[in-house]
Amino acid sequence: MRRRVVRVILAGALALSWAVAMPAPSAAQSSRTTTASKTKAKAKPRVSRRTSLARAAAAARARRAAAARQLAEAKTPHYKTDAAGNLVPDVRAAAAIIYNPDTGAVLWESNSHDSRSIASLTKLMTVVTFLADDPDMDTRVTVTRADVTRASTTHIVAGDRLTYDDLLHLTLIASDNAAARVLARTSEGGTAAFVDRMNEMAVHLGLTNTHYADPTGLDAANVSSAYDISHLIAFAASDDRIGSIMRLETYEIQSPRRSFWIHSTNKLLGTDMDVVGGKTGFISKAGYCLATLLQVPQGQQLAVVVLGATNSAMRFWEARHLFDWAASHTPSFIGGVPALAAASRDDE
Repeated sequence: MRRRVVRVILAGALALSWAVAMPAPSAAQSSRTTTASKTKAKAKPRVSRRTSLARAAAAARARRAAAARQLAEAKTPHYKTDAAGNLVPDVRAAAAIIYNPDTGAVLWESNSHDSRSIASLTKLMTVVTFLADDPDMDTRVTVTRADVTRASTTHIVAGDRLTYDDLLHLTLIASDNAAARVLARTSEGGTAAFVDRMNEMAVHLGLTNTHYADPTGLDAANVSSAYDISHLIAFAASDDRIGSIMRLETYEIQSPRRSFWIHSTNKLLGTDMDVVGGKTGFISKAGYCLATLLQVPQGQQLAVVVLGATNSAMRFWEARHLFDWAASHTPSFIGGVPALAAASRDDE
């Protein structure tokens, strides 16, 4: 019995001595082992260049097909029968209106007094307020880093020295957010005072559902209604300093150190539509928006506003459909001309 106990003790001691003698893995070895394990776990099958290109091409085809479906749907006008049995527009947007500024008549509306986020339609009031101070349009101002930071859409960079005239073109044609910021920042009292004046101007113009929080429209707290915007686009376009700019498809910006071209976001320009003025807008909260003043041949002008359309093509084609309906169904207001043929035009 004593010999068995001694053998057990000796076996335990020998095992302990072996454990002490064996070197522990180094930190580098442990790191390599861990890294190798992670790499092995994360390893993915390699995709050939041919497969990658095929997948990209398939995705591009799917996007084109989706855009083609959207455009085909947008081009088809929708109508419904009202309580009086009349065939009226069935607009695919959150709110819309057809307004005759010459007579003050609302020819058709849908949710036109609802207060909604308006995105870059804000810039209509930005330029109206800016021009109310009668600035020297040849004055050059310097763009700052703060102007372009998180501007979303801009063609200018910090250090650019641009005239007020160029900034006005950038704001209205390209819907440049940094340009709108510069206009507000360099006005009397700075941005905060400028926004206050925007709201004062809204009151002065009788826009009761309108309020502004910033000069660009990036702030979803900028709100208005289709009814208010129809009056604002008519008022803004009547000022040739604004209307003449809104009718340009392209414009060259020239500064002391560079020049570049900008292109209008309004896809009704360059079509068969006679555009007197127009402005687009989009942020997620607002949806796709359009305010435009259109000329009826041998007739009067109509303000057409579409707010909260589901895609960009829809806002332009709904504006066309509304105008065509008004032109063919309300001759007593606008001169009795036939509906315009809607020309095909791809949207961006």
